[in-house]
Amino acid sequence: MRRQDDVRVSQGFPPHVAADRAASRAQAALNVAGRGYGVGALGAPAGAHAAARPALPRRAAAAVALLCLPAALAVVVWSLIRSPLQLVLGLVLILLAVTAAWTALVHHGVSRLLAAIAALVALAATVALPDIRVVAVIAVLTGLTVLSAATAELAIAHDLTPATTTRAVGPARHGALLMNPWSGGGKVARFELEDKARELGVTPIVLRRGQDLRKLAEQAVADGADVLGMAGGDGSQALVADVARRHGVAFVCVPAGTRNHFALDLGLDRDDVPAALAAFGDALERRVDLALLGDLVFVNNVSLGVYATVVQSGAYRDAKLTTTTQLLPDLLGPQAPGFDLRFTRPDGSAAQAADIVLVSNGAYHLESLRGFGTRGSLDAGVLGVVTVTVDRARDVTALLSAEAAGTLRHFRGYRDWTAREFEIDSGQPLLDVGVDGEALRLPPPLRFRSLPGALRVRVPAGLAGGAAPPTRPAEGFTALWQVLWGRPARRRA
Repeated sequence: MRRQDDVRVSQGFPPHVAADRAASRAQAALNVAGRGYGVGALGAPAGAHAAARPALPRRAAAAVALLCLPAALAVVVWSLIRSPLQLVLGLVLILLAVTAAWTALVHHGVSRLLAAIAALVALAATVALPDIRVVAVIAVLTGLTVLSAATAELAIAHDLTPATTTRAVGPARHGALLMNPWSGGGKVARFELEDKARELGVTPIVLRRGQDLRKLAEQAVADGADVLGMAGGDGSQALVADVARRHGVAFVCVPAGTRNHFALDLGLDRDDVPAALAAFGDALERRVDLALLGDLVFVNNVSLGVYATVVQSGAYRDAKLTTTTQLLPDLLGPQAPGFDLRFTRPDGSAAQAADIVLVSNGAYHLESLRGFGTRGSLDAGVLGVVTVTVDRARDVTALLSAEAAGTLRHFRGYRDWTAREFEIDSGQPLLDVGVDGEALRLPPPLRFRSLPGALRVRVPAGLAGGAAPPTRPAEGFTALWQVLWGRPARRRA
């Protein structure tokens, strides 16, 4: 079956969104002519960072990233000259060890034991090679790869931010910050967010046992809040964002959850949680999309199939890797039944089953299911759809190897496309569903649709926004070369 990439549905935005965006553009023009639209902390217009000359540290990082490639090639050539057979044997043994380890994950009993033993033997054989320099060479190549990726991100991520329409806004007149004290292992207390909110003149509202978060958010709006913030995980962010959407008030995302994918794609620093509170002061405001599953709003993604079933386990939240390892044989092993998930592909053909389905608010640049990747845009007005179908007799090891290597898009059972609406049916009475990481069981059919430009989001003034990596190796090389020579790495249309 041929892979379908980026099949877009050519429908326009709803009239009220189109009118709102037109009004925003008109206001932007007035602001540019008058007050200086979108002026950030350094006095530059919002988005002007992409045209700035790269600083010396970024140019140095680009040089290091580019030099890692010839360095790695030199190491390989040197190694082949000195001990070609041992180097090749070492790489083969490492490949065998990884493959055997993944095989052990999806089998029970004797099969799992034999695969685990094979993995250990392969690793031991690698270390026991007569010329230990082979192991060192493999370690050096791995280190150069990691170093190249890290310095490349430092060099070009600043410039490769998606173009967004923002406007400068003043401080909130009556800001309210809702907080989930249990999210992220207690980040609300650890970062003293309640006290810091009060210092900024923002009303803190801490969720207590037995309280309804939506009702608290509704009450905050009823009490006069013109900006609603949420300090918590992505599930809580979605709920409060929905309240803000319905009442037309602005929203502030404070990344106090575990993974904080929404904050990442908004360009927030997930490690500096209190910094997000600055969005209640002078800030930049933009419109972003939300997505619906039935009447349920989500900000990131909805998963079905393998991942959704794993999330349903009560042990998953505290022991993700262990729980996944225990459940994989039952979900993808040779005797595992398939998932009854029916949908229509973009070419109009009907699919009767899939092992993984991911429906997202905006299209992800997805190379692995571990972190669900990043989104290049939060205002494209589309859903991203990813499906993965596994032939249990021959595909499981290839899938898990692709997952481990971050090359999921090249797995033969992988498909992705975009659409404004999407529907999943099933013969099952209830489907396991993971909605922004929260485990639910819902009756089919499941109907998804995008809500373009539905949410007003504020971010701290001067914040550039989320960066998406280049999607092709040639684009990444060109971007690094541009930065090295002191020119911004602009995103290609």
